[in-house]
Amino acid sequence: MEETYRPDQIEAQAQRYWEEQGSFRVQEDPDREPYYCLSMFPYPSGKLHMGHVRNYTIGDVISRYQRMKGRNVLQPMGWDAFGLPAENAAMQNKVPPAQWTRQNIAYMRNQLKQLGFGYDWSRELATCDPEYYRWEQWFFIRLYRKGLVYRKTATVNWDPVDQTVLANEQVVDGKGWRSGAPVERREIPQWFLKITAYADELLESLDAMDGWPDQVRAMQRNWIGRSEGVELEFPVEGRDETLTVYTTRPDTLFGVSYMGLAPEHPLTRELAADNPELAAFVEECSHAGVAEAAMATMEKKGMDTGLRAIHPLTGDPVPIWVANFVLMEYGSGAIMAVPGHDQRDWEFASKYGLPILPVIAPGEDQEADVAAEAYVEKGVLINSGEYTGMRSEQAFNAIADRLEQEGRGRRQVNYRLRDWGVSRQRYWGAPIPMINCPSCGEVPVPDEDLPVLLPEDVAFDGAGSPIKKMPEWYRTTCPSCGGEAERETDTFDTFMESSWYFSRFASAGNDSAMVDDRADYWLPVNQYIGGIEHAILHLLYARFYHKAMRDQGLVSSDEPFHNLLTQGMVLKDGAKMSKSKGNTVDPQSLVERYGADTVRLFTMFAAPPDQSLEWSDSGVEGGYRFLKRLWHLVRSHVDRGPAPVLDAGALTPVQKEVRRKVHETIRKASDDVGRRYTFNTAIAAVMELVNALYKADEDQSHQGRAVMQEGLESAVLILAPIVPHITHTLWHALGHAQAVVDAAWPEVDEDALVQDSLKLVVQVNGKLRGHIQVPADAAKDAIESEALAEPNVQRFIDGKTVRKVIVVPGRLVNVVAS
Repeated sequence: MEETYRPDQIEAQAQRYWEEQGSFRVQEDPDREPYYCLSMFPYPSGKLHMGHVRNYTIGDVISRYQRMKGRNVLQPMGWDAFGLPAENAAMQNKVPPAQWTRQNIAYMRNQLKQLGFGYDWSRELATCDPEYYRWEQWFFIRLYRKGLVYRKTATVNWDPVDQTVLANEQVVDGKGWRSGAPVERREIPQWFLKITAYADELLESLDAMDGWPDQVRAMQRNWIGRSEGVELEFPVEGRDETLTVYTTRPDTLFGVSYMGLAPEHPLTRELAADNPELAAFVEECSHAGVAEAAMATMEKKGMDTGLRAIHPLTGDPVPIWVANFVLMEYGSGAIMAVPGHDQRDWEFASKYGLPILPVIAPGEDQEADVAAEAYVEKGVLINSGEYTGMRSEQAFNAIADRLEQEGRGRRQVNYRLRDWGVSRQRYWGAPIPMINCPSCGEVPVPDEDLPVLLPEDVAFDGAGSPIKKMPEWYRTTCPSCGGEAERETDTFDTFMESSWYFSRFASAGNDSAMVDDRADYWLPVNQYIGGIEHAILHLLYARFYHKAMRDQGLVSSDEPFHNLLTQGMVLKDGAKMSKSKGNTVDPQSLVERYGADTVRLFTMFAAPPDQSLEWSDSGVEGGYRFLKRLWHLVRSHVDRGPAPVLDAGALTPVQKEVRRKVHETIRKASDDVGRRYTFNTAIAAVMELVNALYKADEDQSHQGRAVMQEGLESAVLILAPIVPHITHTLWHALGHAQAVVDAAWPEVDEDALVQDSLKLVVQVNGKLRGHIQVPADAAKDAIESEALAEPNVQRFIDGKTVRKVIVVPGRLVNVVAS
């Protein structure tokens, strides 16, 4: 065994062994319990950052531990390769997005291998490969034929310079985040998946998902947003039409003082055609974003149309305004405004001098103060005709009943969740497999013509998608009538690719089906790991996609992920690491300086995985020193030759104490790693054990060396999932031909935990005055006698009367004297 710990050498040796042996290549085995551990796959941005390292180390520790427990472990890796950053890089570097992406994949794959992650690389996938997105296109067509896909015109954020749709998050102060151009609201045809058809199941299933953090489940419940309310109609005065609105608070109906229309509402457009002032206002609104969050904080603006609606219960006229905070995508694009009991409505009414009518009071004989802000809680109805005096819950039903009886409304369950718009006016994405025919309309691409290949050798200037300028690509013939037609030039939202990749990993290499029977062997994923920022979109879309695949007979499980771990952020100087803050740490330089094991050890030791980790250079140095210390202790031991066989019955009391420490450490680490995922406390326990073994190294008797051998083997096995390279070498040095990657997790010897004697604290009147050593099975009387005979205790009770002796078994004795 080398005298000096050289991480560069031993890590290369271990990685070469794993690759040559195919250590992590896994096959389905019906006789073994499967365990599927998956960390969210990365976007190939160019280099790994510390957030990646932490995420993937957590997954690797769990995977290696489960492997040591005898399970058939699948831990794959791939690349979420489509998306906007590749287009931006293409413009900056003058290379096609495909070339930039594949170069990054090659570099980052090597980084992952250098960190020693135990992936089954035979299952590697990249979502930009036609072999992958072919099946996404195939499944989209299946959903289309089932009625779960449709196309409609939708209002979007449009960047007129980049010629593309922007997500709400990409609109900054009303301008495109990259171009800086004023964003327009534009209505364009978009493809949608009917995720709302699964809203009830997505919501109800959350109750049984005990392996998910409560916070994530709560976020999904709020996003789905099931509400029970009433849909009712307000006739428009002097016109043969009505405005349909939805409210969850019919108890506030008597407080309606105006109606609000979205700028895109059909009635708004009709009126704007003959009203230049209104047309100008609608145009102004078109330059605002369409995000709900932005609507909540933006300045409320509106214009009176001059029309009046008729209140369905009182018959009173209600002014109809166009308001910039009303979204066409939510509900019918019209609202009934109750400024006394909705803050947004209150702000608008206050600005334009509209009535603010209190109709809900906190309790009986109380008034609602709406002078400074809306009163939004439920309570007792006031100023509400025959419903005055009812509580909100009672009035909900009474008013809903009346509206239904009179044919002016109906009870309805609504969802905040909206159907998933999957169209992107981007180039670097999977083509949507539809053909637009002047005669036949929208026609799916036939299965035999899949995949619809994305041209990769393109000139990319960022002004719109290259394929929209390539008639040789988009001109085609209609599969239905044979006439001239055009391909859809939009590409899929990249969340499409990440919504099913875990299933494809389980069916890798099948070129004749999206997934096969192997998927049911592995799924659902036993442990999924990723950031909480994915709590809603990715995780909700993946759940929907999986249920849709189930209903197509492709998988049998209801949910894709059994357990979810959301790891905390990596901070430096109290802030999240980011290039803009200049506080990033390059994992590559750390690996080159200290070795991958040190980096892995620090990221697991610095904090529990679900909490934020504060970067510490001294913490990294400390981890490196510990590994060197462990190396030297093993070398010192093995240099003395093979250790004798352990004879537990021949141990001295001191040797028994050391052996008990070994098995206490195994017991604690087994729980910390296997159940609690508190890898930091498991590492701390091993560090304490190594300290104890250093002290015991002076005992060179036969059984002293046997206990040392057992202790070192246990420390190496516990650390093997965390620092797999150094433990690979140390395990062989300790005399094992089998590699530690194939070794079993250590078992606790319960007999070793039994103590022959106990060390008890002795107090006098509650203050520590001494210690006594007694047999573990000593009787209470014997313990009392021993405590009273302790010399220092004798000093403190001399001349006093002992009133009581309290024995707390296994812990302490308290002598009460006065």
